[in-house]
Amino acid sequence: MGIAKTFVIFVFILLISSTINLLKGVAADQIITSSSGSTFGRTSREPRYNIEFHSSDSVFHPENGQESVIMKNKDGISYNCYLPIKEETKTVKTGAYMQNSSNALLESDKKILKTPDELLDVLKDEPCLYRHEGWWSYELCYQKTLRQVHVEDEKVVQEFVLGQFDLEATSAYNEKHSDASLQKDPRSKDASQRYHAHQYTNGTICDLTDMPRETEVRYICSGTGTQVVIGSIKEISSCKYVATVQAPMLCKHPMFQQERPALYINCIEIRAENEDVFEENQGRTQITLVTEEPEQFAT
Repeated sequence: MGIAKTFVIFVFILLISSTINLLKGVAADQIITSSSGSTFGRTSREPRYNIEFHSSDSVFHPENGQESVIMKNKDGISYNCYLPIKEETKTVKTGAYMQNSSNALLESDKKILKTPDELLDVLKDEPCLYRHEGWWSYELCYQKTLRQVHVEDEKVVQEFVLGQFDLEATSAYNEKHSDASLQKDPRSKDASQRYHAHQYTNGTICDLTDMPRETEVRYICSGTGTQVVIGSIKEISSCKYVATVQAPMLCKHPMFQQERPALYINCIEIRAENEDVFEENQGRTQITLVTEEPEQFAT
């Protein structure tokens, strides 16, 4: 077991505190997220470890050479947790840049770096992103639509559009907020988390409010790996949602570079029938996750 892996496991044992709330039986007008990510780290200079939990049928795939360790929560549910691949932090020379994230440019060594939206443009040519949470699956097509669907026999039998990309609303949001990329999630235990937001509006009419569903999609710097994944989808009020997307390409932008890097640990639920195989492959190394009650948000 490498030094980096040993350190992460040590930090897990001492400091981990996470919320696990797997989706089990929801009404058509409700979304219950699989989990809330946990954040921990000992000092301002040490890496910050964010934990995302995924269901057993998640589309998440680890990077080549990414180590993992089996963990269990207080309910005895096992997870295969993939540890981040730590890379050396590179110092970036920062010059003058504009505060509005939609226009922010960095002049470094006479080179103009891309804005957050320009860095995200590569997603236009990529397949849609998916997240599975029990009964529901989510499909996010960049700058197009976000859907909540239930699939049976490879056919969509139930569908709600959680929003369609709204360029005008996104531009208005960025103009209203002096620096959208430096916005902080008030629900996050890590108050320094930065994100770049896109607005999705005009979704399926909500039975509770008679208004179209809408979603704020927040792109964050994941700090490790190259894979873009939907980290979570939360309903913050009736038919209003926040989706968080791990987007490593944003880490290239100076506004997302921090003294304390964020590294993501992705934990995939292990099906009960596969536990023995996983434990045998990892020499039955296990750690117990200490969990606390989830925070209650308006629905």
